[in-house]
Amino acid sequence: MADTPDEKRIEWAEFLASAPPESTARIANLSSQNPDFSYRWTVCTPDVLIYCDSDECLGPRFFRCAKNVIFIKENELAFEFLQYTCRNCQRNQKTYAIVVKQGGEGTGNGIALKMGEFPAFGPHTPPRVITLIGPDREIFLKGRRAENRGLGIGAFSYYRRVVENQKSRIIAEIAKVAKKLGAKPDVLQEFEAAGTETQFSKAIEQIKHGLPQMLMIDGHNPLTLLHGALSEGLHEHTDEECLELARDIRVVLTELAERISIAMKDEAELTGAVSRLMQRKNAKME
Repeated sequence: MADTPDEKRIEWAEFLASAPPESTARIANLSSQNPDFSYRWTVCTPDVLIYCDSDECLGPRFFRCAKNVIFIKENELAFEFLQYTCRNCQRNQKTYAIVVKQGGEGTGNGIALKMGEFPAFGPHTPPRVITLIGPDREIFLKGRRAENRGLGIGAFSYYRRVVENQKSRIIAEIAKVAKKLGAKPDVLQEFEAAGTETQFSKAIEQIKHGLPQMLMIDGHNPLTLLHGALSEGLHEHTDEECLELARDIRVVLTELAERISIAMKDEAELTGAVSRLMQRKNAKME
């Protein structure tokens, strides 16, 4: 771990929040001289903005480091654990395993390696996606972690397994939207038949005419988009190309989950509004 002064640096809090494990970076404001300790160098512990999934938060929150003073020597490696706690709910925690090296030359800059973190690294996954894929939640999250670490073949394999395993579940959720929007019985029967079809392409063909317009993504059938990506062979592409495919699968799957949720919510809100208005009307007539 060698620090090169003229190379680009990132802020320490940004590195902790966004860098995947095994990442190394040159850090701005990694440490400071503390007059309370004879001007010895101490690692800075800024608040870190990360997603907190506690019931009280469910959103990005600042986490505060519980350890106040970590001493380091110039040009020597230091192995440390940083434990952060959500400032809002005071319950959720994040622990980072890091290696840091103060840059010398009388500056607070340095270099850092993130060895790992717990809970595992990864951007927040919308609950709607987890609901859509159901039993394959852990497989999807493994794919997400692989994607975050740039492991294209691994991410693609995990996402493909999720979609193939949960094909029938996804079709059933789309059928619910179609039913809410007043699809005819014969269309709903096509959805039911498609849910038992083993071949993805045949299932898509069966329901293509009944797919609700509001679930289309830029005018395209999301199932067709997914199937097209899944049909790509692993051995035909580089890891970088597989990573791009994996990201595309995740984005389309996430957007489909979002649209299904909005469709069901809108319909539920409409039904509730009509019911309440009818109750008020009936009450006035009595």
